[in-house]
Amino acid sequence: MSRQFGPTRGELIFRAIVSVLGLAFVGFVVWKRGVPDGPALVEVVGVAVALFGGTLALSIWRLIKRDHP
Repeated sequence: MSRQFGPTRGELIFRAIVSVLGLAFVGFVVWKRGVPDGPALVEVVGVAVALFGGTLALSIWRLIKRDHP
């Protein structure tokens, strides 16, 4: 059954690319400035990894399943 609504294949690929770039940027910043201490660790690393990693995982999952219009 074909999905009528939702992100297209192109949008899912765009989301995956932006997520990879976002994770790479966070990795670069942590490498350059060092791992933050205290609450900043959760704020900078935790939230960024959850946002970009989750978006990347869901985008790849939908591309693999061909779950797009």
